[in-house]
Order: sequence, then structure tokens, then C-alpha cells
Amino acid sequence: MAVVEVEGAHKSYQRRGKPAQKALDGLDLSVAEHRVHGFLGPNGSGKTTTIRALLGLVRVDSGSMRLLGRPVPDQLPEVIGSIGALVEAPLFFPNFSGRRNLRLLAGVAGVSPSRIEECLEIVGLRDRGDDAFKGYSLGMKQRLGIAAALLKSPALLVLDEPSNGLDPAGIREVRELIRQLGADGQTTILLSSHLLSEVQQVCDDVTIIARGRLVATGHVADVLASGATGDIRLRAPDPQAAYAVLTAAGFTLTALADAWLVHGVSEPSTITRALAAEGQYLSELSPMAADLESVFLGLTAEDQ
Repeated sequence: MAVVEVEGAHKSYQRRGKPAQKALDGLDLSVAEHRVHGFLGPNGSGKTTTIRALLGLVRVDSGSMRLLGRPVPDQLPEVIGSIGALVEAPLFFPNFSGRRNLRLLAGVAGVSPSRIEECLEIVGLRDRGDDAFKGYSLGMKQRLGIAAALLKSPALLVLDEPSNGLDPAGIREVRELIRQLGADGQTTILLSSHLLSEVQQVCDDVTIIARGRLVATGHVADVLASGATGDIRLRAPDPQAAYAVLTAAGFTLTALADAWLVHGVSEPSTITRALAAEGQYLSELSPMAADLESVFLGLTAEDQ
């Protein structure tokens, strides 16, 4: 089941004296239930516009959007109680404690006091709940914001750049929290982020957009596989002899600091067979796995 469905979404902004600027250009997006879905794109790619449109803050010019099976924005009021969102930095009363801030929000939303304690426990702030918000670290403030988004026990949690502006310790705190929420399997998470290594560590699926258009989507492992180069890192007891054997066999090699990089290898066993036939052996043979950053840069550069 798709919790988020976007089909052919178009959105343009008109600025006085300037031509209309496209924010979304036929965007498609599908987020499966009970998954952590990364939503990536360069600045200006349309991520924030998409999230704002899903939450009813702006209206697309054409195309369709559905949340939890209901069209947005027409039937958004029917499902908004099942959606939690943290968009930009959380705003709380600085002199109130974290617990008191949540009590105020829970009162408005009709949430029981016991849920406040549950959410503080989930985000690791139960022991700091009586401390003033203004004394929290940046990571703690973001975690309290996520606690507020969790008050309604949402079926869908939307997090827009939750690690933005955090120091490494805060990024780690938020990453571990998202990983925990994803492992519980109770909530679908749509995570917009520019920290590609973080997305790679916590997300099940990923969608990459550029200029308001979809450029790649799927399981993280499949998207990474699409960017595989076939390069192999190789070390041998006699590097020059290994180089001579492999170049004679038609392989292309590049020198690294302490190894060779063999390019465009479809099957690593062809390397071992070629070397063994000439009495040369290996001390290392490592496929060079693509990371999300390299795939992202390649895909978004192609779309410029």
C-alpha cells in the first residue's frame, strides 16, 4: 500500500516582473507503507514544495496527490490527525520545560497525558523533560520536535531536513532516533535530507529528484547498484607483474597510492583467472561499491 502518492504534479511560482519559475515539473512519488523513505534533491529541486503541497500549505497547479488514500488537499482534514510533521526548526516556548510544551500541544490535539510520557521516552528525553527548552542542545530540540510530531501516534511522519544545522553529536542523535522509529515498523517515515550518508544509513527506499522531476527511485540497494562502475581495487605481492599481466589481458588499470584500480570489470573472477594463469596471485580484490553521494551527484548532474 502506498501511503504517499504523487502523480504528474506541476507547480510554478510567479514573481513580479519575472517569468514563472517551475518548482515541480510532472513529479511522481510513491512511498510504501511502514518504510523509511528518503527524499533527496539539490537545492531548488522541489523537495520543500512537494512537502508543503502534501501538507496543504500550497496547492499544485495540476496533477494529483494522495495521503493515506485520500486526495490532497480536498480530503486532507480527514487524515491530518494521522500525520505528524516536523518542517524546519521546531518552535516551542523557550522558558517552558519540554514536558510542559508537549502538554500544551497535547491539550490542543486531545492527546492523553500518558502519550506525552511515551513520546519523551521514545526520543530519549524523559529524564530531561522538566528542563527548560532554552537549555536544550540543538539535537535535543530536534528530538523534542519529533516527540511533538509523534503525539498523535501518526501513521505517516514527515521530517523535512531534521538534521539541518546540527553538530555531529546532534546528527547522530537524530539518526539513531529515526533508525529506531523505522525499526519499530509502526510508522511510515518520509525523510527529506541533504545529508546523503545519513539517508543511506537509515532509509529503506529513496527517491531522487532534480528540477521538479523524478530521476531515480527504489530500494536504496537498487539505486546504489544502478551507480556501480564495475571498478575493482586490487593489490598483489608483485604489483608491476600483476599490472603487466592484466594490461596484456585487455584490462584498464589506474594506479592508486598502494593498489591498482581495475576499471569496468563485469566479473571479478576474470581477474583472478588471468593472474593465476601467469603465476601471479592477489593480496586484495575489493569491488568498489557506489555510495549514495556519488550516485546522487551523477544522476542530478545528468538532469541539469
